Amino acid sequence: MPKRVLQGTVVSDANDKTVVVRVERRFTHPLLKKTVRRSKKYHAHDENNVAKVGDTVWIQETAPISKNKRWTLVQDNAATATSA
Repeated sequence: MPKRVLQGTVVSDANDKTVVVRVERRFTHPLLKKTVRRSKKYHAHDENNVAKVGDTVWIQETAPISKNKRWTLVQDNAATATSA
């Protein structure tokens, strides 16, 4: 089964080898028929500490790394996000 890949924005890089990524999803409200935005924060493993606050990054689902970390940074996109 393929692993989920999500795109989000880094909101915190204070911890070593960890970033907090806010992933936003948009959907149409079933009753009001308006577009609603909901966001969720994920802790992702950043082995080389390359992501900085404000970067747009891709995260991929992985086996549990710690109590909160179930995602890892996709390195090829993280490197281009920091240089842009």
